[in-house]
Amino acid sequence: MSLLLSPPVTEPGHICNALRERGYAVLGADGLSELLDVERASLQALAPYWDDLVADAYLRDGGRYRFRRHACFELELASGSLRQSPPRAHWQPLEYNALHGGIERWFEPLAPDMVGSPAWAPLLGALGTRFAQRKPVPRWYIEAHAFRIDTREGIGRPTPEGAHRDGVDFVAVILVERHAVKGGETRVFEAEGPDGQRFTLHEPWSALLLDDQRVVHETTPIQPLAADGRRDTLVLTFRADGFQGPGQS
Repeated sequence: MSLLLSPPVTEPGHICNALRERGYAVLGADGLSELLDVERASLQALAPYWDDLVADAYLRDGGRYRFRRHACFELELASGSLRQSPPRAHWQPLEYNALHGGIERWFEPLAPDMVGSPAWAPLLGALGTRFAQRKPVPRWYIEAHAFRIDTREGIGRPTPEGAHRDGVDFVAVILVERHAVKGGETRVFEAEGPDGQRFTLHEPWSALLLDDQRVVHETTPIQPLAADGRRDTLVLTFRADGFQGPGQS
């Protein structure tokens, strides 16, 4: 079994300090559950939806290892109301994603039962509220991406674009499952400095929270330890200035 470098876990009450001091924070599964005020069983009830993701048709490296679904939401901070937006393309400028930027990418939507589950609104609401304590804003424009990286054909690449920023304000990378793989090391670096940290998210429902203005991040490729090796994540991006689209940066 490959060596896993444990992440530096932050207590929920110290998230803002960690984001301010180093640009990222890691929550263990118990910490995420505490932050949301939901049972871990409610989070785990989301996991079966990762078995119904759709192949990503936009991979420019020719790979067939990524499966995903996507949806957009608006969170009003004053009222706490969460509204799902009409389907829209996922778009990033080339300066943030040199491999897949500059094109509109249309993905199949998240399942209605998933976004209507008891844990969904608390998840987006609690993270959005905590990020707003770091950067006060009236609302967040949130994109949600359910990813599966599998290793049926060999190596799978969670971040084929390499170390990057997403062009948003904050990012949450939540590990849903890691099964029969090695690799998949998370690396976080100062966007304008020499300091960096590397570790492996391995506990289901642990979460990496990132200040996207301050750090770049990547996850190293995964390799199979069994025929059904995979890594499932939920990535949530929070942006104050509307959803990204052509003509924006």
